[in-house]
Amino acid sequence: MIQKMFAAFIMLFLATAAYAQEETTTTTTNDPIVTENTTTSTVTTTSDSTNTVIAAPPTAISPNINTANSDLCTVGVSGAVQTQILGISSGMTVRDMNCEKLKNAKTLYDMGMKVAAVSVMCQDPRIFQAMMDAGTPCPIDGKIGEEAKSEWNDPSNQDRRPDSQSGIGMNIDPDTRTTLFGGALVLGILAILLGG
Repeated sequence: MIQKMFAAFIMLFLATAAYAQEETTTTTTNDPIVTENTTTSTVTTTSDSTNTVIAAPPTAISPNINTANSDLCTVGVSGAVQTQILGISSGMTVRDMNCEKLKNAKTLYDMGMKVAAVSVMCQDPRIFQAMMDAGTPCPIDGKIGEEAKSEWNDPSNQDRRPDSQSGIGMNIDPDTRTTLFGGALVLGILAILLGG
């Protein structure tokens, strides 16, 4: 391409101008110039066309869940999945159990029920263990201090200790189980749609 342009550029500079020579001649003719021309034109057009309108598939839009109120212990969760055939969108609120525990403990403390507030906080195994390690065991059956410590160490109360529950799924609240089940269901439907 560049070589052709270069060759055209060189030819342009090497070309010389050609001048026409003027010549005057006089001719007298009485015969007119007659030209006969007949043109017949036929155009036949046959068209077979098909129009196909391709539109974008509908869109599954996730619902907006407003949890802007700071006094609520909920978190908005929403999601959407769209395939060429099916669109699914869902939304829900999930309770934040830790937030509820903190709000309940603060409310009890503000009402002057300090032992009850500590008891609510002790439902968390980490806090329960921290209180035992600090030598200030969590209250049990209205007992505090050394009486509570001996009560917690009693083998008949081992199942009441928050730190004794083990195994996966033991501490999952019903809302979280529902959310996990719903998520697994949506993922299963999506796998079926994409796989088949």
